[in-house]
Amino acid sequence: MTGLPAGVLPLDLDQTNKLETAVSGLTSDQLQWVSGYVAGLAASGSGPAVVANAPVVDSGEKLTVLYGSQTGNGEQLAEALAKQARDKGFSAQATSLANYKPANLKRESLVSFVISTHGEGDPPDDAELFYEYLMSEKAPKLAGLKYSVLALGDSSYINFCETGREFDARLSELGASRVAPLTECDLDYEQPAHAWSANIVAALSEHLEAGQVASAPLLRAVETVTTYNKSNPFPAEILVNQKITGGKSGKDVRHIELSIEGSGLSYEPGDSLAVLVANPPQLVDELLVLLGIDGNNLVTVRDNSLPLSAALQNELEITAVNLTFLRAWAELVKDAALSELLSGNDHDALAEFVDKYQIVDVVRQYPAEVAAQDFVNMLRRLSPRSYSIASSLAANPDEVHLTVAAVHYDAFGTEHWGAASTHLIDRLSVGDIVSVFVEKNSRFRLPAANVPLIMIGPGTGVAPFRAFVEERAEQGAKGDNWLFFGDRNFDSDFLYQLEWQRHLKQGHLRRLDTAFSRDQRSKIYVQDRIRENGAELYRWLENGAAVYVCGDAKHMAGDVNDALIAVLAKHGGLDTEAAAQKLKALRAAGRYQRDVY
Repeated sequence: MTGLPAGVLPLDLDQTNKLETAVSGLTSDQLQWVSGYVAGLAASGSGPAVVANAPVVDSGEKLTVLYGSQTGNGEQLAEALAKQARDKGFSAQATSLANYKPANLKRESLVSFVISTHGEGDPPDDAELFYEYLMSEKAPKLAGLKYSVLALGDSSYINFCETGREFDARLSELGASRVAPLTECDLDYEQPAHAWSANIVAALSEHLEAGQVASAPLLRAVETVTTYNKSNPFPAEILVNQKITGGKSGKDVRHIELSIEGSGLSYEPGDSLAVLVANPPQLVDELLVLLGIDGNNLVTVRDNSLPLSAALQNELEITAVNLTFLRAWAELVKDAALSELLSGNDHDALAEFVDKYQIVDVVRQYPAEVAAQDFVNMLRRLSPRSYSIASSLAANPDEVHLTVAAVHYDAFGTEHWGAASTHLIDRLSVGDIVSVFVEKNSRFRLPAANVPLIMIGPGTGVAPFRAFVEERAEQGAKGDNWLFFGDRNFDSDFLYQLEWQRHLKQGHLRRLDTAFSRDQRSKIYVQDRIRENGAELYRWLENGAAVYVCGDAKHMAGDVNDALIAVLAKHGGLDTEAAAQKLKALRAAGRYQRDVY
């Protein structure tokens, strides 16, 4: 399509680019379906959009919005910015860094980056290869480029917005000039992200020529569909809240089924469900006692006046420590040890502190008098918690299933609770309502139905693979499925054991390899099973299999990555560096996908 001369297609440049992106990677069966769908729209004179905009004359320059997104928030913000630019008459396109050729950067004139930081300062998976290129000696001089960076992060991690900062600094080093200063966003990103987007759109007229609208837009009436999101969640009824670990297990893992009947919500395997939660009441009470503040004191949160106890339970983050709170509290208590910790000289010690401490632990260990409103001002907004969806909508109409592990443990001599799991497991029963919305995850999608599939999901990381196998069973997919699952004990921690055995019997699961770490003297993990079955796994890869990994990012994901490199090296006759490059090539081709957290 790109080889056709200008004027042959009845589309402008932006529409052509969109069409190419939309059909890229589709199978022949999918392309035939799309062609029939579009033909039907043409025949009926209808279409999926409310407004059919007249074509815009392309000036030859455009705003390119490139995003690297781990959870999908970056993608949504990038698409929104591109749409705002197009609504103003400018040519604009949003593209994932996974689908962008890094060498094209030197041909751009105006680029906005929306880039998240994953874990301890790492780029998101879809930006990894671009990041390596940008930071390498291969990156070209970019004197003609104007750019802006919106960095997304989580201040619970000490390398807050690190990838965005590195992008911003490196682009400047290569000679590019900033259109706007770097903007850093925490989990409550909406307001700063909106301001950043507004600044970019306002500056477009200085850098791009707006297209000329040939005629007025054509309007047509369509049925209004309610959109459920963070600001307008859907009230889902709990249908099932079932413990799926045995009595001797050290963990409490629940299978939770929610009704989304009548919502119009849809999801695909690989998507997540965001749950709006409340903090544990017992944690709120403990915090108020330590602070010595009456919970009935009125405070203001986002222009709303409410009792402090209600704010701590429903509006503010009081479990995970973040750097913003820690710095504010250190300034208040004037403790030399805490100030030294925050100085940045011992990076590992600070990371360990943030990982282990809850806010109540900080208040207990470093006591101080603080006014109710001042304490509230130190805290960030309570964010929804996201869970990988554990069901196929095709197999479970009007339902969405989750696999939730309770977070309840002792630390520093006291009980500790997680906000989301405590809310879902301890305080909600069948028939209760929980507020939810779907988070799309376009970078963690099933491959074509004929592609062999290798799934690696220890613990609750198995959740999306339950959805994958259900979906492929509904499709009658021809590709074989192989699951690696691991946990502590076979007898008490084999999540969904009967379902996997049924899938094996029915042929929906070709292989199942398990690793129960505490059933023998020497611990065995999924990465050990990967190495043990390396020859067969390599054969699957040579036959076109795709590998998907879900679960713990801090340890498991790296160990599995190393095991896959070892398999490619041993059975492919490669050295470690060449094997690592081959695994990166699989990722670039979409055959190695991860959803780790």
